[in-house]
Amino acid sequence: MFLSQFADLLVIILIAAAIISMLSGNTESTIVIFAVIIMNAILGTVQHKKAEKSLDSLKSLSSPNAKVIRDGQKIEIPSRYVVPGDIVVLETGDMVVADGRILENFSLQVNESSLTGESTNVDKQDTDITEEMPLADRVNMVYSGSLVTYGRATVVVTGTGMNTEIGKIAALMNATKEKKTPLQISLDQFSSRLAMVIMIISAVVFGLSLWRKMAVLDSLMFAVALAVAAIPEALGSIVTIVQAMGTQKMAKENAIIKELKAVESLGSVSVICSDKTGTLTQNKMTVQQVYIDGQTLNPDELDLKNQLHRYILYNAILTNDSALVDGKGIGDPTEYCLLEMARSIDLNEEFFRAVMPRLAEIPFDSDRKLMSTKYMLHGEPVMMTKGALDVLLDRTTRIRTSEGIRPITESDKEAILAKNMEFSENGLRVLAFAYRETEASYSLTLEDENDYIFTGLISMMDPPREESKAAVADAKRAGIKPVMITGDHKVTATAIAKQIGIFEEGDIAVTGVELDAMTDTELDEKISRISVYARVSPENKIRIVNAWQKKGNIVAMTGDGVNDAPALKKADIGVAMGITGTEVSKDASAMILTDDNFATIIKAVANGRNVYRNIKNSIKFLLSGNMAGILSVLYTSIFALPVPFAPVHLLFMNLLTDSLPAIAIGMEPPEDNLLSKKPRDPKESILNKSFMLELLLQGGLIAVCTMIAFHMGLNTSPALASTMAFATLTLARLFHGFNCRSDSSIFKIGLLSNKSSIGAFVAGIAMLALVIFVPFLWSLFEIAALSSDNLLAILGLAFAPTVVIQLVKIVKNR
Repeated sequence: MFLSQFADLLVIILIAAAIISMLSGNTESTIVIFAVIIMNAILGTVQHKKAEKSLDSLKSLSSPNAKVIRDGQKIEIPSRYVVPGDIVVLETGDMVVADGRILENFSLQVNESSLTGESTNVDKQDTDITEEMPLADRVNMVYSGSLVTYGRATVVVTGTGMNTEIGKIAALMNATKEKKTPLQISLDQFSSRLAMVIMIISAVVFGLSLWRKMAVLDSLMFAVALAVAAIPEALGSIVTIVQAMGTQKMAKENAIIKELKAVESLGSVSVICSDKTGTLTQNKMTVQQVYIDGQTLNPDELDLKNQLHRYILYNAILTNDSALVDGKGIGDPTEYCLLEMARSIDLNEEFFRAVMPRLAEIPFDSDRKLMSTKYMLHGEPVMMTKGALDVLLDRTTRIRTSEGIRPITESDKEAILAKNMEFSENGLRVLAFAYRETEASYSLTLEDENDYIFTGLISMMDPPREESKAAVADAKRAGIKPVMITGDHKVTATAIAKQIGIFEEGDIAVTGVELDAMTDTELDEKISRISVYARVSPENKIRIVNAWQKKGNIVAMTGDGVNDAPALKKADIGVAMGITGTEVSKDASAMILTDDNFATIIKAVANGRNVYRNIKNSIKFLLSGNMAGILSVLYTSIFALPVPFAPVHLLFMNLLTDSLPAIAIGMEPPEDNLLSKKPRDPKESILNKSFMLELLLQGGLIAVCTMIAFHMGLNTSPALASTMAFATLTLARLFHGFNCRSDSSIFKIGLLSNKSSIGAFVAGIAMLALVIFVPFLWSLFEIAALSSDNLLAILGLAFAPTVVIQLVKIVKNR
């Protein structure tokens, strides 16, 4: 990794220059060049994170042992010995060791969040599925890497190792290659062009020096010094340092950057493909509304003193196996959100469970879609049931209303079904509640689950984060297309997307199955209008990312599960979740959100844009200053004037003005309008026409002032001319640091808004003063004594370019 830092064209040219300097006996320049190169290599190596461990993390998901039936005996074997055709026994707490088809099912519930991204447990069934279904809906299958949370089952193994769904993800990870960032491509082009231009200029200067009868070694040394001065050898270090400072700032704002290059790429992002659960939503089921006796109520409107409300509250609290411990839910999220609803109106489930012990129960299972319990209520044995409305309503004969209990009518059922449809269309999950009086006994049978009295519906959802809507609006204002990709159902996903502004009029929502049916041409035509993808597979996610990238977009992709890892690696910026994310997804990503929040991505984009702007401004500062030096040398060479700078002058300017001021520009704080601009075109080169014109004009202006100072000194002696040119150019470049901080004038951004630039300027002035005013350094730096008139002239001429540039900016801003 350390050696790879030297595989850069500019660095190779610098090494060649250092070797020539060493051979010509110029030890100082050799030391300076090698010091800069080595420092840059160390910085790059230190910042580089550990090699990716995605496949290792995938392997670590495998369970060490599996319970199988062989020769009629139940035995435990290492999971690596499980083969297709084995009969595996799964029980609560087991990690599923292979993909398999369910043979016998006893209320099996499996958490497949690492594969589907959805945290809700999946109820499994031993049923036939004849049509093509997405992975999340294949309820008769279990998959390697998932966790059994309830019940038990026997399954026949259908796939192991690379032939499992998790194995397919590993294969996708292997096939996915990293891409260069827009800045890397831009800097590569820039380096090769700049190197070519500088080599041509140095060759011309070397030829002109020989033509003027300078000694060959002196001519070569001066050409080398000019090349060293012209090449911004600190550029690599400065880009690395600015990116590293960007990562520190982002870390404070809950975004940990694993790869430095990702900082700048964030600024180019034009599409953000975001997971729904936990990123755009709170990852916490919450009761939204309650339907009782034809009325829709908010949870805080429920009152235990109201008999209608009391029965549904008793049912929600008692027909419930979850618990709240220290404010955290234990059990099924759908159940403990009912307890949170009760606590919001000051009802504690522990009190009710203590005074009304459970007499009997029939646990929930996926075939019945019901859960029933028996309690003594007001001295009477009562069976309370909650579950799916379509099942419960068929078993209901009566309804409880404000007028008492009466037979349920068809119009009652139609009203209940209409309300259920309304809830569902808004992406809400609905539970129905009913009860009946039973025999006084400590048992319940399936035959008892009939002849119910209907009490009401409770709707719930994982609500959007409060900040999601504003973050989506900020993304759109910044010219970024937000896209929701989720393992949830299309109706639920679309409802959430509408609430937060991702899905608008004219947009499309598609499922993974619908996406599979599309050709690449159809997807290319529709992709700009598709805002929601539901029930998607890992292959679907890679295809979506690839389709956007083909259209020239820089894509950020969020994810937390193993199923997200290939797409995270494929995307230009993979964003993993720090709280809910698996190790595999974190390893595959370039950025980790410590708060799992979509709004943090938008902040990171703003920071990325600021980092790129600061890098570009640093390059502008380095090249415009170097341009002034080159133009000055070319001017004196063409008109056969004395050499304006000694090699030591060029190296001193390089050391003084190419480091601290450029780093200070890289620390410029972001401006308020960063998110009002469209993402930059990733194909656009740093050295575009407007940028080059600005370099020439600003560098030319500084060169003119430098040459005026040179001619003023030349009236006395070549030594004074060289000293005045050196001092003017150095000071002008230090002043120029303020010009390069922003496209706006210094009065608009504030002189003191970047204290680092003030510090760099003061340090530069101090070092320049040391060289000019301390006599014993004059011989080392080839300095002539300066009069007060000379000093005033240097100060005035050095400051003049900054005055002109600032006046132009004020006019432009107005």
